[in-house]
Formats: sequence, structure tokens, C-alpha cells
Amino acid sequence: MIVRSETHEDIAAIHVVEEVAFGQSAEAQLVDDLRVAGDAIFSLVAVDDGTIVGHVLFSRMKAPFPALALAPVAVLPEYRRKGFASRLIRQGIAHSEAAGWRGIFVLGDPAFYRRFGLDAGKASGFISPYAGPHLMVLPLGGNELLTDTGVIEHAPAFAKLG
Repeated sequence: MIVRSETHEDIAAIHVVEEVAFGQSAEAQLVDDLRVAGDAIFSLVAVDDGTIVGHVLFSRMKAPFPALALAPVAVLPEYRRKGFASRLIRQGIAHSEAAGWRGIFVLGDPAFYRRFGLDAGKASGFISPYAGPHLMVLPLGGNELLTDTGVIEHAPAFAKLG
């Protein structure tokens, strides 16, 4: 398995991975909408034997510090529980930190995302339509966030997910 940045030639395969992984087209459309709006900062794919089997996207957010949203993360069902999602996320975190971002927010299962250092407690002071136990944040560039309160806004495309 390799993890690399997406290329223009990967877009159709990424769309298929998103649709199959989620069993619907909403997340694939989210990826397309984030790209069109210019809110997609970077995207990684997991490739196994020449086939794209996983994808992760990091997008622009409004926050009191330079922050990204991690979403969606998709892996084809037959490749789950084999480390593909973890490798995509870890490489995405490393890329984000190297690029100077100060935090990553995700909305998801705390039991899964805790292993990467994302923390719902650290996100609890932020005002967001997604606030709650599934909103987590990971400080980058140190152990603490520049602030632990304020308003955060995901890119407008996220509102279409409901």
C-alpha cells in the first residue's frame, strides 16, 4: 500500500470509493463541492496494487487559528480494518503540521479518532452547529491550541450533508 496526494486522474476513482464506502453519493458530492468551491486544501489516496482503495480530504475552515476539517475518510469495504484509513489520517496529520496548520477538527466516532490524538474535550469550547461529543480537535505545532474557545465554521459544502 502507498499513500500519495491525489492527482486529477484520480478524481473518478475517488468518487467511486466515496460512494461505495458510504453507500450513498452525499460524501462523493461533498468532495466535488469542496473542490469546486476552492475549499479543498489537500487530498490523499491509498493505493493497493495500482487500485485506489481509500481517500481522505482536508478542507478549509474558519477558526480562531489556522485549522482544517478532516472529512470525509473513505475506504472500500473489503480493505477496512487493514490500516488504510489510519495511514491516510496519520499522513494527513503530518502533512498538515508540516504545512503550518495549527489544528484539525473532525466530526466522527471518538473511539476511532482518539487514537490519532483528536479530543472532544478540547473541542468543547468551540461554537459550531456540529458541537457535541462527536466534534473533536487535534492541536498541531505543540500540545495546546492557540485558544480553546471561539466560533468555528466548516466550508459551506458541509451544510448540504444535513
